[in-house]
Amino acid sequence: MKFLLYNTLVIFLFLTLITSCNSVEKDTDPLGVSNSKKDKREPKPRNLSEEFKAYWYNGTAEITSYDLSQERYGEIREGSAVTIFVTEDFLPSEQVKANNYSEENISVLKLNQMKNFLTGIYPYSIMSSTFSPVKHTGHALKVSNSVQEWCGMVYAQLNNKNDFEIEAYSYFEGEADQSIKLPKAWLENELWNLIRINPEELPTGDISIIPSFEYLRLRHKKLDAYPAFAGLKQGDSLTSYSINYPELQRQLVIYFNSTFPYEIEKWEETNATQPHDTLRLKTTATKMKRIRTSYWTQNSNKDVILRDSLGIK
Repeated sequence: MKFLLYNTLVIFLFLTLITSCNSVEKDTDPLGVSNSKKDKREPKPRNLSEEFKAYWYNGTAEITSYDLSQERYGEIREGSAVTIFVTEDFLPSEQVKANNYSEENISVLKLNQMKNFLTGIYPYSIMSSTFSPVKHTGHALKVSNSVQEWCGMVYAQLNNKNDFEIEAYSYFEGEADQSIKLPKAWLENELWNLIRINPEELPTGDISIIPSFEYLRLRHKKLDAYPAFAGLKQGDSLTSYSINYPELQRQLVIYFNSTFPYEIEKWEETNATQPHDTLRLKTTATKMKRIRTSYWTQNSNKDVILRDSLGIK
């Protein structure tokens, strides 16, 4: 009887050890990143309404111009901003626009956001592109950003793989030629698309979020996720979505129409001009005009006059 009890105890301890080892293996991926620190949200199919399909799959893009007041170097600069929202087919492996139809293609909502303003004698040109899956939930598949001005250019690109893989290039010392892998977290860039797809999916409360690439590059901040608090306040006509970053002394508020198709009417961004500086200058963008058109077919000299419909030069 004692021998039988001893053998039973040995087998129990052995099975416990095996189970424990297996549990450790499952908690760490091949890259050595603890799964407990990774974003575990699984993509789920979206139920797209007929109204949604009619608006976003009619062969046109939605283009909106904004009157921009941009804070830069402790002063407000007047300029313009444009957002271009359009759906397109996306190659999941190469993570680029598909030229031909394939069942493997993913339908994405693409946002190209552009800003132009002057800092004294020289101009700034900023462009950000975000590609978000439409027919299922999940993080943006790709984000890129470039900033050009007379001093030089910076560029960063994120690809959604097993982790977020980021390549960043800059003419600034200490920022050049970076290759970074980050555990998945919310992306500030992707929230603009999420507003247009389904604002009910917007994260609220305490979140971990990677700030916009534009902000990180202009402020020379580390490419990483930061703690923030997000809030959604619905009104009869306009709804506001706010993100507050205590560590960065940064706030972003996006105002959009409360009913479909949830057009973005304006936004405000407030940042500390210097670390621990009490000066707060607010960047604002307010809608001027909005059109829906197939702009990629309007590239002749005779089409330049169409820019008047957006109120931009």
